[in-house]
Amino acid sequence: MKTILIMRHGEATPMQADDASRNLTLVGQQQAEKMGKWLHTNYTPTALLVSPFTRAQQTAQGVKKNNAFLFEETCTDIIPEGNPQVAADYLETLIALHPECDTWLVVAHMPIVSYLVDQLSNGNMPIFNTGAVAVISYDYIEQKSQYLSIHSPVSVDV
Repeated sequence: MKTILIMRHGEATPMQADDASRNLTLVGQQQAEKMGKWLHTNYTPTALLVSPFTRAQQTAQGVKKNNAFLFEETCTDIIPEGNPQVAADYLETLIALHPECDTWLVVAHMPIVSYLVDQLSNGNMPIFNTGAVAVISYDYIEQKSQYLSIHSPVSVDV
């Protein structure tokens, strides 16, 4: 069994013409670091897949302050308008190619994070607050997933 953690980036600056370049706010930076501590304590992710958008990259940097990854990749399939089927297929392929990684963290955006959860565990499409993390148990042999829970920076203790 593997664990897949799907995380929405921390709070970002307001929408603008160049959505990809939006930065995290101070609150967003704090959310990323808090969730990084929580992830380290509860799941210790070993692989990271992150959107190329600035706010997702900055969230990943905050998480990395408390976590060391064996595998890291920036992935254009997990941008806001990405195709969840393609993203799920790619993630499952990476999991198969990297058996040394037991816990995968995906850092992306709404709505792809919700769609990705649904793609992996049909019928579950949580709404993510900024910085929230959904937890999925993944049987990589059977390629079946079970949505377990969602946690946000306001609901976790570190």
